Amino acid sequence: MIELILAITFAFTTVVSLYVVFNLYKKVDLLEQWTDATYISIQDTLTKMRDIDATGHFEADDEVGTIFKELDETLNELDKITEE
Repeated sequence: MIELILAITFAFTTVVSLYVVFNLYKKVDLLEQWTDATYISIQDTLTKMRDIDATGHFEADDEVGTIFKELDETLNELDKITEE
Protein backbone atom coordinates (compact mmCIF):
# COMPACT_ATOMS: atom_id res chain seq x y z
CA MET A 1 0.00 0.00 0.00
CA ILE A 2 2.84 2.39 0.88
CA GLU A 3 4.52 1.59 -2.45
CA LEU A 4 1.36 2.51 -4.35
CA ILE A 5 1.03 5.85 -2.53
CA LEU A 6 4.70 6.63 -3.17
CA ALA A 7 4.39 5.67 -6.85
CA ILE A 8 1.30 7.87 -7.30
CA THR A 9 3.00 10.77 -5.50
CA PHE A 10 6.11 10.35 -7.64
CA ALA A 11 4.06 10.21 -10.85
CA PHE A 12 2.05 13.31 -9.88
CA THR A 13 5.21 15.22 -8.95
CA THR A 14 6.85 14.21 -12.23
CA VAL A 15 3.88 15.35 -14.33
CA VAL A 16 3.64 18.69 -12.51
CA SER A 17 7.40 19.23 -12.85
CA LEU A 18 7.30 18.50 -16.58
CA TYR A 19 4.43 20.96 -17.03
CA VAL A 20 6.31 23.68 -15.14
CA VAL A 21 9.52 23.12 -17.11
CA PHE A 22 7.67 23.13 -20.45
CA ASN A 23 5.74 26.29 -19.53
CA LEU A 24 8.89 28.13 -18.44
CA TYR A 25 10.72 27.00 -21.59
CA LYS A 26 7.98 28.52 -23.77
CA LYS A 27 8.20 31.82 -21.88
CA VAL A 28 11.99 32.00 -22.13
CA ASP A 29 11.85 31.20 -25.84
CA LEU A 30 9.29 33.96 -26.38
CA LEU A 31 11.47 36.47 -24.51
CA GLU A 32 14.54 35.47 -26.53
CA GLN A 33 12.64 36.00 -29.76
CA TRP A 34 11.42 39.39 -28.54
CA THR A 35 14.94 40.43 -27.54
CA ASP A 36 16.35 39.37 -30.92
CA ALA A 37 13.59 41.20 -32.79
CA THR A 38 14.17 44.35 -30.72
CA TYR A 39 17.92 44.16 -31.33
CA ILE A 40 17.44 43.80 -35.08
CA SER A 41 14.90 46.63 -35.15
CA ILE A 42 17.19 49.04 -33.30
CA GLN A 43 20.15 48.03 -35.43
CA ASP A 44 18.16 48.63 -38.62
CA THR A 45 16.97 52.01 -37.34
CA LEU A 46 20.52 53.10 -36.55
CA THR A 47 21.73 51.89 -39.95
CA LYS A 48 18.95 53.77 -41.75
CA MET A 49 19.68 56.93 -39.75
CA ARG A 50 23.36 56.71 -40.65
CA ASP A 51 22.47 56.13 -44.31
CA ILE A 52 20.27 59.24 -44.30
CA ASP A 53 23.01 61.20 -42.57
CA ALA A 54 25.75 60.22 -44.98
CA THR A 55 27.80 63.36 -44.32
CA GLY A 56 27.68 62.98 -40.53
CA HIS A 57 26.41 66.46 -39.82
CA PHE A 58 23.36 65.33 -37.86
CA GLU A 59 25.31 62.75 -35.85
CA ALA A 60 27.79 65.43 -34.82
CA ASP A 61 24.97 67.81 -33.79
CA ASP A 62 24.29 68.07 -30.04
CA GLU A 63 20.56 67.42 -30.11
CA VAL A 64 20.30 64.87 -32.91
CA GLY A 65 23.64 63.30 -32.07
CA THR A 66 22.24 62.32 -28.69
CA ILE A 67 19.76 60.01 -30.40
CA PHE A 68 22.59 58.35 -32.33
CA LYS A 69 24.55 57.86 -29.12
CA GLU A 70 21.56 56.46 -27.22
CA LEU A 71 20.76 54.01 -30.01
CA ASP A 72 24.37 52.92 -30.07
CA GLU A 73 24.40 52.44 -26.28
CA THR A 74 21.17 50.43 -26.47
CA LEU A 75 22.71 48.19 -29.12
CA ASN A 76 25.77 47.65 -26.93
CA GLU A 77 23.56 46.69 -23.98
CA LEU A 78 21.56 44.29 -26.13
CA ASP A 79 24.84 42.83 -27.43
CA LYS A 80 25.78 42.01 -23.84
CA ILE A 81 22.40 40.39 -23.20
CA THR A 82 22.38 38.31 -26.37
CA GLU A 83 25.96 37.12 -25.90
CA GLU A 84 25.19 35.63 -22.49
